[in-house]
Amino acid sequence: MDGDTRKTFLHYIPYSEEDERFGMVCTTAGTYEVAPYAAYPPRKNEHPAVFRTVAEGRVLQEFQIVYITKGKGTFQAEGKTHAVQGGDVMLILPGMKHAYKPDFETGWLEYWAGFTGDHFRRLIEKGILSKERTFFHTGSGGTLVPVFDSIMEEIRAQKPLFQLKACAGIFSILAEVLSSERRKEQPNYYQKLTDSAKRFMEKNVLGTIDIPSIAAQIGISASRLNDVFKKYTGMTPYQYFIHIKINKAENLLEDEDVSVQYAAAKLGFDDPYYFSRLFKNKTGISPSKWREFVNAHAPTGN
Repeated sequence: MDGDTRKTFLHYIPYSEEDERFGMVCTTAGTYEVAPYAAYPPRKNEHPAVFRTVAEGRVLQEFQIVYITKGKGTFQAEGKTHAVQGGDVMLILPGMKHAYKPDFETGWLEYWAGFTGDHFRRLIEKGILSKERTFFHTGSGGTLVPVFDSIMEEIRAQKPLFQLKACAGIFSILAEVLSSERRKEQPNYYQKLTDSAKRFMEKNVLGTIDIPSIAAQIGISASRLNDVFKKYTGMTPYQYFIHIKINKAENLLEDEDVSVQYAAAKLGFDDPYYFSRLFKNKTGISPSKWREFVNAHAPTGN
């Protein structure tokens, strides 16, 4: 092992046309520990040319996610410079000019994965990933390291569909990074208010309560409830209430003696036609077709 690293795994990964049809591929993954006073990147000649200029500045045509577990350094992207420490994540997007390196006096331990494909590019199109959000502090509690390790294990073994399994790990990392950002931005009372509203809606799923009524029960204004609930869950209280009503409707309609009109009335819908349209919009199938499907596939008891 080279003198400037104590822990190294470095791999650039092949992928097939079948892998590309899944719309996501892992292109590279690895980990290395850069010792204090060592050159960066280590083992420079083992990297393709486009990857070697990471410390000076480069542009990639793929995504990369880099997790630093200890040490210190800097990350530059989109005209901003960030001080990096253990627990920080750098997200590199295609076409984004960036540079990062450890402090010469401290070094660092980094894990990374590179990836590309339509599924990942769609996250940019939908605004889930953005050049405005490329630096995250997730903490060094250890939740991400096992996922990186599992990705590298899939790459080492390269068993059938290892690319799909590696990309599942990448999605898991992205989900943890984005959720940790949301948790950090929102005070604990956001969760308490949201949980209180959810419990009230679930308890009254058969009723016709409105959002002001829910807000009054937990002691805040309707506008404040909408704001907090959507920031925490990604949906409005009304959307959540409709969601649990449709789930309840599915359960009711499993009974072949329950009519669509009865289920609608039971759930607080005065207009069964509106209920049917809403049910189909949420499930992709009408209430009557849902009941037929469930009854056709129900156990016979024999």
